[in-house]
Amino acid sequence: MQDYKGLIVWQRSHEFVIAIYKTLTNFPKDETFNLVSQLKRASTSIPTNIAEGAGRFTQKDFANYLQVALGSSHEVEYLVLLSKDLGFLSVEHYNNHSQHINEIKAMLISLIKKVRS
Repeated sequence: MQDYKGLIVWQRSHEFVIAIYKTLTNFPKDETFNLVSQLKRASTSIPTNIAEGAGRFTQKDFANYLQVALGSSHEVEYLVLLSKDLGFLSVEHYNNHSQHINEIKAMLISLIKKVRS
């Protein structure tokens, strides 16, 4: 077990969730229960799974939760792209979110490799 708040990848993913939530206020109201809801769930899943995995007793369990977080990051990456292509997200916001999620994905991959070795 370790303190998840000390993990840089958790810190970055937590910041990312906050940025996503702020961006979603500009989405159309008719997307509240569709794309907005899906983006909230998927983005929140990243730091949530990191936190839950850090509370497990084995490295194998921790790695499995990190893998779920990585899957959620791929989901968010696509949803951000879709949001841009539908015109709900500006190119500037898309670029910022895309860069942020790619950094998180790289950190997760690195941490998964470290935990598994």
